[in-house]
Order: sequence, then C-alpha cells, then structure tokens
Amino acid sequence: MRKIQMVDLQSQYSFIKEQVNNSITEVLESAAFINGPEVQNFQKELEEYLDVKHVIPCANGTDALQIAMMGLNLKPGDEVITVDFTFAATVEVIALLQLTPVLVDVDPSTFNIDIEAIKKAITPKTKAIVPVHLFGQCANMEAIMEIAKEHNLYVIEDDAQGIGADYTFSNGVTKKSGAIGHVAATSFFPSKNLGCYGDGGAIFTNDDELAHTLRGIVNHGMYERYHHDVVGVNSRLDSIQAAVLRAKLPLLDTYNTKRRKAAVKYTEALKGHNHIITPAITEGALTENNNHHVFHQYTLRITNGKRDELVKFLNENGIPCGVYYPIPLHSQKAYMDSRYNENDFKVTNQLVKEVISLPMHTELDDDQILFITDKIKEFIN
Repeated sequence: MRKIQMVDLQSQYSFIKEQVNNSITEVLESAAFINGPEVQNFQKELEEYLDVKHVIPCANGTDALQIAMMGLNLKPGDEVITVDFTFAATVEVIALLQLTPVLVDVDPSTFNIDIEAIKKAITPKTKAIVPVHLFGQCANMEAIMEIAKEHNLYVIEDDAQGIGADYTFSNGVTKKSGAIGHVAATSFFPSKNLGCYGDGGAIFTNDDELAHTLRGIVNHGMYERYHHDVVGVNSRLDSIQAAVLRAKLPLLDTYNTKRRKAAVKYTEALKGHNHIITPAITEGALTENNNHHVFHQYTLRITNGKRDELVKFLNENGIPCGVYYPIPLHSQKAYMDSRYNENDFKVTNQLVKEVISLPMHTELDDDQILFITDKIKEFIN
C-alpha cells in the first residue's frame, strides 16, 4: 500500500506533468509573468465554467475576500455576519477593514451558517452576510439571498472550499457555488480542489459596475498606468500559477467526482457505527454523481469524547488527519468580544471537540480507504 497522505499533490501532478511543464516553459520563454495571456485565458475559461460574468484573479483567497469587501464600499463600523466555525481568514479581513464581525453559530449537520442565527443577528448596522461553503457543500443560499433581499444586505460567498459544487434552488434552477451571491471569493491554495503551485485566488461577480471597481482595486487602484482612481492593493495572480490552473480546470469535475467516490466508500464503511457521524448531504443522497458536495474535506464527528485520542491513534498508525477547526473564532484572542454569549455557539462549541477530517484527495485508492476505516473502527469498537 502506498504511503497515505492528507493531500497527494505529487501523484496528481504526475498525470498532468507534461502539460503543466510545457505551459510553465511557455510562460518563462514569453517573460509575460504578470497579467500575461495565461491569466487572461484562465479568467475567461473560469467565467465560462462558473457561468458568471466576471472573474477577477488575485494573489490569494484572503485577498479575494478583502477586495470583495473593499469593492462594496463598506464603512468602518458596518456589521458583517459570518460563521464562528471556519478558518480565521473569513473574519480576519472583516477586522482588517475596521468593519464589525458578527459571528453566529452553524448547522450541526452541514457545518454551514445557521439561517435562524443570521436572522437573530441582524441589526440596523448590518450590511453584509458572508456564508462559508465549508468542506465543499453550499450553505443554504436560497434562504440567505431571501434574507439579504428583505434587509437590503450584500451576500459575499466564501467559496474557498466549495469551487465546482452545485446548488439547486426550489424552482429547479442550479448554479455553481460562487455564482449566487452579489460577489464571491475563492482560493487556489495548492490543497484546494482547484489548486495552483503557490498562492492564488479570484473574485466572482455578475455585477458589471462592481467588477470594474474590483479590477482597479487589485492593481493599485489603476485603470490607466499611474492614474489611481480608487484605493487599491497589489494583488495579482501570476502567469505561472494561471498556467497550472488552466491545466487543472478542465479536470475539476473529474477531481470532484473522485473525491465523492472516496467519500462514498468512507461513508459506506463507517455509517451506522456508534459514536461516528458521517457527513450529511443536504440535496439528495451521497453518490459519486451528486455534485452538491465536492468534499474539500471529509469530516466526521466522533461523539464519545475520544476525538483527540483517535487523532493520536491514527497518527501512530501512519494515517494523517486534521482537526478543522479546534478553536471557535469567538474564543480566539484576536476576535473575542463582550457581545458574544456562549449560549449562542452551542453547536460550534460541540463541533470543535468532535470533528476530525480524514485524508481526502483525488489519488486515494481502495486499499488506503479500507486501511483508514478499519483502523477507525478498531479504535471506536
């Protein structure tokens, strides 16, 4: 059996090596390292894939979130509602812009933002909602967009973990994650479902005016060289990373299908066992063809209080795993606030004690999954 890795980028690279190497060589020979043809072509191809009018590439996913908020012209003190159970980048950019983060609890099944908690958190100062499509499954975007319309709020999708996932509205219309809110941000960090070989990110929107503003912000506020029309930053996707992403984008749906195949096998092996809760699918059943979850992570809940012991046991048996996330954002030193009441974070406070993410990538094989699940059942039983 091959060595088990949390993410196996070496094996993934071996299948696209020739195309990636040739594309990178072309960039090196052209010397068009910034805003070259590879970036422009990737932008167009991703727009087509997502069926979104505008993709604005940038340097990383955190920048993408920050630039999206800058483009909406939010003011210091404006409140932005987002989840307590996510990576810190989501709340980090809110604080950096001197906006007021309002953290709310999540749904215990999907780990995504709780709709009733959003409603409870809205005040006259609320200007935006940031749903996070955590672990690869869309938040309840239909309900979120209805709330936003009722209260005249912006919706900024954090799509760092969900790219390629589908969301189906009650009227049967299906859209890609990131193409639903007023604006969205994603990351191309190497371990993402669509990852480059360094840092990278992008912003998506169907709003022409907003897209124009965002294109200026990412480039020092310039639309014409040395003419700074808006306050901007230096955040550009370089051509080498765009070349890697162009090689991978046509394979994204295949990558996501492979992840779901692995998820199906994990779930079949672990379902029904005491003290193990397997991931929930909100739209339909878990199958390799159900694209409503793209499994950036395959995350279990271990309910017998022995999650940390299981982590140690798996590591001792050569099985890497992750705890995403061990500390709620409202308990982090940087984001503590007297406004928060522990009773409002019951789900998150429980999840941080229970969640464990198993190896998940496109190169997992049956022997590895069997070994991993057998070891989990050995420990649990």
